[in-house]
Amino acid sequence: MKKFLSLVCMITCIFGLTACGSEETYTDYEQRKMDTAIQIATQYVIPSLENFEDEAALESFSEYTADEVAYMVQENVGITVDGYAYKTAIESFNSAKKSIGGITAVGDAEAAIDDDQIIVHVDVTGAKQNAQAEVIFTNDMFLSMESAALNPVESMGGLMTKAALNTLIGMGTVFVMLIMISLIISLFNFIPKIQAAFSKKDKEEAKNAGIDKAVTQIAAQEEPEADDTELVAVIAAAIAASEGAASTDGFVVRSIRKVR
Repeated sequence: MKKFLSLVCMITCIFGLTACGSEETYTDYEQRKMDTAIQIATQYVIPSLENFEDEAALESFSEYTADEVAYMVQENVGITVDGYAYKTAIESFNSAKKSIGGITAVGDAEAAIDDDQIIVHVDVTGAKQNAQAEVIFTNDMFLSMESAALNPVESMGGLMTKAALNTLIGMGTVFVMLIMISLIISLFNFIPKIQAAFSKKDKEEAKNAGIDKAVTQIAAQEEPEADDTELVAVIAAAIAASEGAASTDGFVVRSIRKVR
């Protein structure tokens, strides 16, 4: 009984330690940096990226180098960014805005520290569909923006629709394969008929070959009759000579039998 209670207490302590370790704690300095990162993301980064809607402006902006982009953002927006990351973020926001129908409001935001990065997630309301913006800063005193992206968030209805479509496609594929297998199995009934047809053809060819062989044998057996004709002529001549006749006219040999 004591061993059982000890085991229960040990398991309880393990679960308690697991629950305590799941909550992240930050220092006041780290919390201030995360609050600053949220402010920069919601008030500067997202509004500046949202303004790029004109295709001509996008094309002209894409011609600038990364250093030039970083300088322009620093001068006009007042934040430190990586120029290449900012250009990539513009493309991500414009691609997502085509799906969500434009940004109508910026909602709640939360931040977390991941080693040398501060990751900020901001809820964004769209005209057609909601989205979530992700902005990543360097974990230092300058809080330079390393990357940013706008990711559409699927609604429950959209997820259910996709799940239903995937289910229909999967079931349809299974049924098509079953139908094909059934057709292949049904073709097996024609195999004996095909074999019988080939077998009949082989038998006819064998029969014809047998007939030809028999005809050849009969012809070979009839060849000695020519020799009998010559023998008849010789016998008739011998008989005529013995009778003193001048020719064999009047002599008819009807049969030839061998006499022992």
